[in-house]
Amino acid sequence: MAEKELLISPEGLKKLEAELEHLTTVKRREVAERIKTAREFGDISENSEYEDAKNEQAFIEGRIQTLEKMLRQARVVDAETQDPTMVHIGSHVTVKDLEENIEEEYVIVGATEADPMKNRISNESPVGKALIGAKVGDQVEVTAPVGKIRLEIVKIS
Repeated sequence: MAEKELLISPEGLKKLEAELEHLTTVKRREVAERIKTAREFGDISENSEYEDAKNEQAFIEGRIQTLEKMLRQARVVDAETQDPTMVHIGSHVTVKDLEENIEEEYVIVGATEADPMKNRISNESPVGKALIGAKVGDQVEVTAPVGKIRLEIVKIS
């Protein structure tokens, strides 16, 4: 089965690579040392330090596998090479909610970089999907849990 392509910004790629580097060079060594120290306490069947360290080791190894898979699937989308008149990954988009008459600015990012609390929305989200490919002046309709939302693209940068 083919792996799904993961769209990511150059900054997002650097973050993933940095996290993987930290986990493989620093955290692995730290948890291995904790396991070694905990073993020295004796009977591991009732050794909570050993259990905690083994659980952390399992978490770290799982995260390393996840990051490695994400990096294999990654396709870097550089905003500099995209049409500046259209919304794409990396775009800063100002939209106006036509019902509420409120303007919001979003940054369109790949799914791994999404952070709705910071207005970084995924290209796979309902709003992100609706905005991709739109131009200033275009109106899009988004089906959201609260109902249909009509947005007008005010600015793309």
